[in-house]
Amino acid sequence: MKIFHGINQVRKFKNAVVALGVFDGVHRGHVNILRSAVTKAHSIKGTSVVMTFYPHPQGEESLYSLEHRLRLFQQIGIDACIVVNFTETFAGMAPKDFIKEILANRIGANYVYVGRNFRFGKGAKGDLKTLEESADIYGYELKAFSVVKIKNRPISSTYIRRLIKGAQLKKAEHLLSRPVSILGSVIPGNFLGRIIGFPTANIDPHHEVIPAPGIYAVRVILEGKRYAGVCYIGTRPTFMKQEKKCKTRIEAHIFNFNKNIYSKFLEIQFIKKIRRDLKFATLAMLKRQIEKDAAIAKRILILH
Repeated sequence: MKIFHGINQVRKFKNAVVALGVFDGVHRGHVNILRSAVTKAHSIKGTSVVMTFYPHPQGEESLYSLEHRLRLFQQIGIDACIVVNFTETFAGMAPKDFIKEILANRIGANYVYVGRNFRFGKGAKGDLKTLEESADIYGYELKAFSVVKIKNRPISSTYIRRLIKGAQLKKAEHLLSRPVSILGSVIPGNFLGRIIGFPTANIDPHHEVIPAPGIYAVRVILEGKRYAGVCYIGTRPTFMKQEKKCKTRIEAHIFNFNKNIYSKFLEIQFIKKIRRDLKFATLAMLKRQIEKDAAIAKRILILH
C-alpha cells in the first residue's frame, strides 16, 4: 500500500475508488466500506484509495493510532492511503471546494464510497446530499453505506471505546471483528519483572484507548509472528513506596521468549481478563500470583 502524508504529492489515480472517513477502530461497518472499495477496484482494474484524517476531526480519543489504522488498511488490501492533516485550514474548506479541488482535480475519483452519516467541509456542512449533487458534475459514482447494527444497536467507535475501557473484551471484539488490541513501542523499564523471574516488555502505546487496569491473557504480534503471553495494565501498587505517582503502565510477559526488542513495534491482542490489579505485601507474594496468572493465561490461550 502506498501512503501519502498530505494531498500535495497526490496525482490522479487510475480508475480511483475512494473511501472517505476517519475509520477510527476500523470496525465492522468500516471494514464493509473498505472491502467493497477493494472489490470494486479489482473488478475495474482500478485503484482502491482511502482518504483518512489525522488528528480526529471531532477531537475524540483514538481507538487506534494512525500507524495501527494504516496496517489494517493494508491487510484489507487497500492500494493507496491519503492521510490528511486535519488543520484549521483544511477544516475551513467549503464542502464543494473539497469535492472539486481534492476528489475531482487531485484524486480523479471515479467512485466515492462513504457511510451515510459522513460529514465534511467547513462546519461539517457537507453530507451525502452534497456528494450526490456533485456526482454528475465531476463524473463519479457515489455509493453510501448504511450504519451496521448488531441486535438493533448501531456499531460506533464511541460505544467500542466505552466497552474497551470497561474491559468488556468479547463485546468489543465482536463489533471490531478482531481482538481488542494496542500497538506500541517497547521502551526500557526498571527491570523489576526480570528480578522476580518474569521479564516484561514495557509498552508505550501509540494511541489513547486502553483496557481497564488488570491482568490479561494476550497474544503478542511481533514482526509478523504471534506469541502467547500475559499482560499487566496498572499503576503497580505493590511498588508504591519506590515509585511515587506511578503512571499507568502496560507490561507484557511473552512466554518462552528472550530477545532484545527495545524500540520494536508490537501489537498486544487482549484475549481475556484474568483478574483486577492488586497490591501485594511482599515481592514473594506477587511472584506466586504472577505464576498463577501465567498458568491461567496459558490455559485460556490454548482454547483461543
